[in-house]
Amino acid sequence: MLVEFRVKNFRSIRDEQVFSLVASNDKSLKSNVYSTGINAIPSILKSAIIYGANASGKSNLIKALKYMRDVVLESATIVQPKQTYNLQPFKLDQGSATQATEFEITFLIKGVRHQYAFSMSQQRILSEYLLVYQTAKPQHWFNRYIDENTDEDVYEFKSGLKGSKQVWEEATRPNALFLSMASQLNSQSLKPIYDWFASNLVIFNESEKVTPDYTIKVIKEEDGQNKIRNFLEAANISIGQIRTETQRVPGKTFQFDLLADKAKMHDAEHEQHKILFHHVTESGQATFDFADESGGTRVLFTLAGPVLDILNKGKTLIIDELNASLHPLIVRELVSMFNDPKTNTGNAQLIFTTHDTSLMGATGLFRRDQIWFTEKGKDQATNLIAMAEFSPRKGEALERGYLSGRYGGIPFLDPDTRLRL
Repeated sequence: MLVEFRVKNFRSIRDEQVFSLVASNDKSLKSNVYSTGINAIPSILKSAIIYGANASGKSNLIKALKYMRDVVLESATIVQPKQTYNLQPFKLDQGSATQATEFEITFLIKGVRHQYAFSMSQQRILSEYLLVYQTAKPQHWFNRYIDENTDEDVYEFKSGLKGSKQVWEEATRPNALFLSMASQLNSQSLKPIYDWFASNLVIFNESEKVTPDYTIKVIKEEDGQNKIRNFLEAANISIGQIRTETQRVPGKTFQFDLLADKAKMHDAEHEQHKILFHHVTESGQATFDFADESGGTRVLFTLAGPVLDILNKGKTLIIDELNASLHPLIVRELVSMFNDPKTNTGNAQLIFTTHDTSLMGATGLFRRDQIWFTEKGKDQATNLIAMAEFSPRKGEALERGYLSGRYGGIPFLDPDTRLRL
């Protein structure tokens, strides 16, 4: 479960921005929070929504979290020795352009709080540390930094980290994370942390789009079709039967390395799935190809398998522009599924960006501490602001307040300079 994410000097984000899912003392909509049993963070939010004008930095916040995850997953395996990263710091002032990019994330694994951070340049990892809160006092498992005199990595270890620490240290390249390398070398202590990034942090955005493949896999499982049909019926999409036809066909496989900004193409045979929806009405029945269904039905079908898995296993789902091709009422239903403990049995989380202001004012959907805004100042740097900072009154018309500019995060339209046809 995600608790907090911090990022500094990444794309339009210059100063450190903090995105927190720690619940406030608000007593409303108690089903929207998860009780941790930890005194320092007693409650964590199950969902959050991020608003902002176009180009205000909403997507960059998601990209920052995805970039951190990708460095964890790829630095020890895909990134080669001396290979540089395709890292973009804030470029609109000279100081930031030459400074490090910093990431820090706090999350729970089986009720234990973990705080992991690293800073980096295009050439190498500059620092890295891990804190584990098995009690109220954190254990500093490892700390990595560069000796200014020798320009070499220095490691400090504590007793909480078990295993062949010296072997892992010697194997870690300057451009690789110690966490990643040690996990690849079978560290039993660090592998669950690596696995959290690999399996529990699910991110969909423009560079990593969700595909129907997982939903197709669910349909082929016992009782899987009923699960998918029930999911679609909850959105008032009635389908009598879903059938898939699979065949292997020749094609090309693209392997894209986000960190190095390179792609390779290989000849490879792959499976091609044909999805057929059988509809039955009082007047008749017919079978439609996947492409013949509405855009909303295709998107919802594609999301069905991953969402059901995420709800069941307690993962964190992050989506940039969730409302694309989906009716606002369907988006509300998805949010409600994450907020409701009856459907969210694993304490999963949903975080997404949107322009749909109707969600903000929907009764019983979001608490005030679940709503965030991004905006840019005159220096073009992104600022992330929690609605709670504005102390809105209970019962305040949040949507109207947002559109009137009370909370920021909206485009400024100058009537003297607006676009004209």
